[in-house]
Amino acid sequence: MFRKSNESNRDVATSEELLVIVDRAVNPYLVMFHDPSSYRAEQVRSLRNKLIAMNPDGEAKTLVVTSAMTAEGKSVVAINRALAFAELERQSVLLVDSDLRNPSVEDYLHLNPHPGFGDVLLERVSIRDAIRSSGVRNLSVIGAGTRLAAPSELLTTSRIDAIMSRLKEDYRYVIFDTPPVLPATDASVLAARADGTLVTVRLERSTRAMTRDAIRNLQDLGANVLGAFVTEVRGRDPESDPRFSYRGAEEEF
Repeated sequence: MFRKSNESNRDVATSEELLVIVDRAVNPYLVMFHDPSSYRAEQVRSLRNKLIAMNPDGEAKTLVVTSAMTAEGKSVVAINRALAFAELERQSVLLVDSDLRNPSVEDYLHLNPHPGFGDVLLERVSIRDAIRSSGVRNLSVIGAGTRLAAPSELLTTSRIDAIMSRLKEDYRYVIFDTPPVLPATDASVLAARADGTLVTVRLERSTRAMTRDAIRNLQDLGANVLGAFVTEVRGRDPESDPRFSYRGAEEEF
């Protein structure tokens, strides 16, 4: 398992071990692809480095990305995180769109629809046949595939354990983009079987109570909640502050 941090944040945490990892606004697009030299991209890399530090043995890990409510940016966060891991040498990464109610990973990556996670659960295709290239080095994708009205009925413990174990044989990090916790049970089922879970929090989208309830639901089912990725923090845009820029400018003394 990932090791948890001992830091905490009273605004979002219900556990003393919950950590708000990133506390700056993140644009609602893929900064790791469109603007990899930006301050925001560096914040995503900072999160990646923290996760790597939590995994000192370098073992293959499964990681769930979710949120309390809809429209908090969890899919964008999941994709940016996968892109950040894929930057590293010898870090094979798989991104799985397990939001079978409202999938978006293929759209964000401009990929045509393809049999995916839903079809694997229905046993229509094998896991290997569902995996496809993302077009980015070191990063593979399993899209959502067939949408399911009640995916939680197919997310049985034995089935998910088998899928996660199989994927960890070939990939160092497997990242699952899941539905939000409070409107659907899917995320909690997956998070309970994953090595770690990260919660995306969009300030002023979900209330503190909603975020606490989501984290409590995850933990009650056995999820290893590693921390939160906070977006849309009020204040001056760090990109407008030249002190945060490091694009080859000469230092002044």
